[in-house]
Amino acid sequence: MSEPALGMTIYGCEPDEAVLFRELAPRFGVTPTIIDAAVSETNAALAAGNRCVSVGHKTPVAHETLLALSRVGVTYVSTRSVGCDHIDVGYAEHVGISVGNVAYSPDSVADYTLMLMLMLVRDAKSVLRRADEHDYRLNDVRGKELRDLTVGVIGTGRIGAAVVGRLRGFGSRVVAHDSHPHADVEYVPLEELLRLSDIVTLHTPLDAGTRHLLDRRRLELMKPGAFVVNTGRGPLLDTEALVAALENGRLGGAALDVLEGEAGIFYADCRDRPVESDLLVRLQKLPNVLVSPHTAYYTDHALSDTVENSIVNCLNFESGKRHE
Repeated sequence: MSEPALGMTIYGCEPDEAVLFRELAPRFGVTPTIIDAAVSETNAALAAGNRCVSVGHKTPVAHETLLALSRVGVTYVSTRSVGCDHIDVGYAEHVGISVGNVAYSPDSVADYTLMLMLMLVRDAKSVLRRADEHDYRLNDVRGKELRDLTVGVIGTGRIGAAVVGRLRGFGSRVVAHDSHPHADVEYVPLEELLRLSDIVTLHTPLDAGTRHLLDRRRLELMKPGAFVVNTGRGPLLDTEALVAALENGRLGGAALDVLEGEAGIFYADCRDRPVESDLLVRLQKLPNVLVSPHTAYYTDHALSDTVENSIVNCLNFESGKRHE
């Protein structure tokens, strides 16, 4: 007699994710319960009967929600993201829930990061806006070539290392900083990286030690006219200090796929309501700033990886293997 299928509740499941869960889960002997809404205290009971749940990264998981999940028998949460900064992992463990993240193709974010770098150094925002208005004159400022620039990569995990590999193809000098150096790249202290780099790109995890890693003091160490790229997590940057450095001309530009306070704004249609972030509005008014809504990870390949690895996480947990 075959074993019954493992049940798994998926919260905050977008339509494209739902297609993949319905396609992939049966192949692993898993029966998915798909819920459109993000997990909350009020819908935690929908996970009753399933020890494993999967949650998205777009909505913080409150303590009350974790407690409610624990009370209906949930013992494992797999977040469909690399980072766990939207979940208090310590509190989850306190109420008997283990938390695991997923790995997905690092190429999605690495490709997007290089695209943003190229757009910054070629002033693409201004060029494209002028062309949209049928102004086809050459820009007042010439672009730069990556082979002439030094790029500082902060964080050399899977994504940071993939960015390093791409930059080598462009002929850039690459320097890096990481608390646990392991990639084949020139490592330097953080302050030295900031002084050397024409472009600084952030790929380190967000935790108490890296929140506002680039604060006012460190931004002032950067070369005049240097660029900042953030496809990691918004709070790695002190946004207020960044806006000031951009508005006073100290920095040459920024490309931000993530932002402090993005929850409730990114992934929402805000065309008919005020954007409740003064800093975001100020950033988007600047001609040398690119903002995108936390979309670097969003490719066919990465999404498939995310769904499959969420399922595998739960299977491994049930079989006694803890996700590292």
